[in-house]
Amino acid sequence: MLFNSYVFIFAFLPVVLVGFALLRRLENLNWAIVWLTAASLFFYGWWKAEFLLLILTSIIANLIFGKILMAMPGEGKKSRLVLIAGLAFNLALLGYFKYANFFVSNVNTAFGSNWTLPQILLPIGISFITFQKIAFLVDAYRGKVKDFSVLNYCFFVTFFPQLIAGPIVHHAEVMPQLKEAPRRDFSRDFAIGCSIFIIGLFKKVVIADTLAVYADAGYAAVAAGQTLDFASAWVAVLSYSFQLYYDFSGYSEMAVGLGRMFGIRLPVNFLSPYKSASIVEFWRRWHITLSRFLRDYLYIPLGGNRHGPLRRYLHLGLVMLLGGLWHGANWTFAVWGVLHGLMLAINHAWAAIPLSQSRWLRGAPARIFFVFLTFLLVTLAWVPFRSPGLSQATTMLGFLMPGPGALVSFKAFVTAQYVGIFGAFDTWFTPRELWPPVLPPNYLATMAKPVGLLLALVTALTFLMPNTYRLLGRFEPAIGIDERLQGGTGILSRLGPAQAVLLGFMFVVSVLGLARVSPFLYFQF
Repeated sequence: MLFNSYVFIFAFLPVVLVGFALLRRLENLNWAIVWLTAASLFFYGWWKAEFLLLILTSIIANLIFGKILMAMPGEGKKSRLVLIAGLAFNLALLGYFKYANFFVSNVNTAFGSNWTLPQILLPIGISFITFQKIAFLVDAYRGKVKDFSVLNYCFFVTFFPQLIAGPIVHHAEVMPQLKEAPRRDFSRDFAIGCSIFIIGLFKKVVIADTLAVYADAGYAAVAAGQTLDFASAWVAVLSYSFQLYYDFSGYSEMAVGLGRMFGIRLPVNFLSPYKSASIVEFWRRWHITLSRFLRDYLYIPLGGNRHGPLRRYLHLGLVMLLGGLWHGANWTFAVWGVLHGLMLAINHAWAAIPLSQSRWLRGAPARIFFVFLTFLLVTLAWVPFRSPGLSQATTMLGFLMPGPGALVSFKAFVTAQYVGIFGAFDTWFTPRELWPPVLPPNYLATMAKPVGLLLALVTALTFLMPNTYRLLGRFEPAIGIDERLQGGTGILSRLGPAQAVLLGFMFVVSVLGLARVSPFLYFQF
């Protein structure tokens, strides 16, 4: 069940909200939490009911491991064995469903064998759920689990806003809230949560899904062996870069908004990462909860930066390689992870040089340059991430390189997309076959209107506008918001009639785009 679907918005969510609003009036507030847990399990089983058995089995097993670990004082040999067994159980489930076919395929390629496995469907959300359970077991082993009960644990694992694609919620963030969540001001939480949800829905349906048309066409053309000119290749690559940005940003905000409707503040997972002036800063803003997990449960246990710069860079590379493979069982994700590991190592090495602290490199002009450079590097790294294979990624990167015809291609793009821009609305909205079976090399740049206007608008929106958490900062919408964002600014610094009209308009426009089914990109991971 997708957040951006009629059945979720007009059936599932209203029923769950009404049930919660009624049950929170009872003296025993646990019934409201039971209701949300049951609704979350129904939500998870909507796609494939048989996967309910998998998640329930996993919950029971992890409860047993957790109980044993919490009953064992200290970090002794027996508790380490229990922890290893618990980690092995969770990683085995993830490995089988996500990587078994990938492993067998590579073994067949390497040794010329012909092993086969039955078709394995990937349970939705298994990557996110697995990391949450691993963090819980490790913290139980370290004696850090508080506010634990069977009901609290089941709710923490299954709560539907974060169940499918994050954020990767830490038990210490959610469990302590369950005592107070049903007692909070429901109307206030609903207004704040609904506002955040609508903004996220608009980002996904109106912005991300519109850009997806151009990104998919460009990458499909390359996969089919077609040629793209310089400008068209950049249109496809930039369209995907912004599509992924607004798709993931939209989902993250919808999750935070949904949690807030029920009085639960989820951690912020996405904080204007394209405004980052370095790769290090980028990873503090992009998929924040994944970065946190990799740091706390992989990078630091490996040794972090405690054994000198060379070991630090090796740890960064290994962590990012595993982070890349976590996204999917394909060597393209591994390459993407290695690229980011390499960029992080270079970034840290540069920061250790005194020249990097020069006052000439700390002013506004320098920051603008570094923001542009970081965005460019991140966008180029998305090419293998998006491509179906390494050969297609190499081909697309080749089209992006300036050559003899690059200037001509760029001029043709500017002329076609921006000259006489206001007289072109009739051609933009005239029904036609948008993507012919074989694209002319310059199709995306010169004939796929209004991509030029869309890219200009989305660039301005990304780099010049405040993010949702700054707009709604005074309402403390999520956990982990920088203090500088808590004051609130702009039209959404309060929620009144004018804001209701604006948000209502955004909601209507978004709902009109729900006719086409468009899963979130991070559902694939």
